[in-house]
Amino acid sequence: MGQTARVSAIAWTAAGSLAAWLWLLLCQGFFWRTDVRLPRRTEPKEWPSVCVVVPARDEAAVLPASLPTLLAQDYPGRAEIFLIDDGSSDGTGELARELARRHGGLPLTVDSPGEPPAGWTGKLWAVRHGIGLARAREPEYLLLTDADIAHAPDSLRELVAAARTGGFDVVSQMARLRVESLWERLVVPAFVYFFAQLYPFRRIGKKGARTAAAAGGCVLLRTEAAERARIPDAIRHAVIDDVALARAVKGSGGRIWLGLAERVDSVRPYPRLSDLWRMVSRSAYAQLRHNPLVLAGTVAGLALVYLVPPVALIAGLAGGDAATAVIGGLAWLVMTGTYAPMLRYYRQPLWLAPLLPFTAFLYLLMTVDSAVQHYRGRGAAWKGRTYARPDAVPDEG
Repeated sequence: MGQTARVSAIAWTAAGSLAAWLWLLLCQGFFWRTDVRLPRRTEPKEWPSVCVVVPARDEAAVLPASLPTLLAQDYPGRAEIFLIDDGSSDGTGELARELARRHGGLPLTVDSPGEPPAGWTGKLWAVRHGIGLARAREPEYLLLTDADIAHAPDSLRELVAAARTGGFDVVSQMARLRVESLWERLVVPAFVYFFAQLYPFRRIGKKGARTAAAAGGCVLLRTEAAERARIPDAIRHAVIDDVALARAVKGSGGRIWLGLAERVDSVRPYPRLSDLWRMVSRSAYAQLRHNPLVLAGTVAGLALVYLVPPVALIAGLAGGDAATAVIGGLAWLVMTGTYAPMLRYYRQPLWLAPLLPFTAFLYLLMTVDSAVQHYRGRGAAWKGRTYARPDAVPDEG
């Protein structure tokens, strides 16, 4: 009787997981599709002026691969780059000047804002300083892009054309992250897959939809919309600044769009699991608003959706329970099918798709670790700065 009850409980849990996957497949904005790319666009008769703001802290390792691509932008209008050296100790600022002297191209200004005051993250303090410098040029648009992002030569003109044609205040592209090492292959496509599951791209650009998100590596922002939404002051403490920016702009009546990039790439390497672990865990608990109940629900949800299907399949086969095995197998099959388009987008072999439960388990552990670090007072750490709470004073470590 105990064995039957135990198997029955597994079967019911597997059924719940299958139901969740069917709902995700059909009702979560078709998040698993990867065809949301830059919308239809036509080139404007007159190209607006653009200022590119690049916050950079200890980025000497990646600048040679990224900054020349910005300098070489083929943009018909007036464009200028402001690289803000956020207290780097590796010669980031001087390297940027040397790259500009060597490659030429768009005008480059390198400046430093000094240490961020209480209540500001270092990146957003740098962005504020860059926007302040750009204001003198009176640009119609700001391109906020990270120092590790490489752009195709026509990236800026395509972004501006899309914003003008669609009437968007924000046009953001999820840069294609580097996928070369084994751990990058296992973890990186899933990172974008999970992000799209939380923020379905189709809903973000839809009028009247509440979903709001952006990808911080590539955000074209209308200057008027930034002023209306008080960017970046209104989000000065946000660790997940891209989502906060999108919410602020959309909340102030702006239109936003987010999709996958075709020729905008991150050159930052994450060769070891520890590198990827830090990338995820530094902000995972902030994503949950530092709420223990939300954390518990997230852990339970990850377990139900991603871990139960393989467990049910194995348990059903081992215990001779065909129903449990079939239900678990179907849930795992749907999961695998929804992950396959993201693997194709990243040009990865499809045999990685059935391994998604293992990757999800890693993300579960990273999320729990993020919470542990928060309650130990370490908070969200990045490049020597720690933000223990949304209103915390940065601790220079």
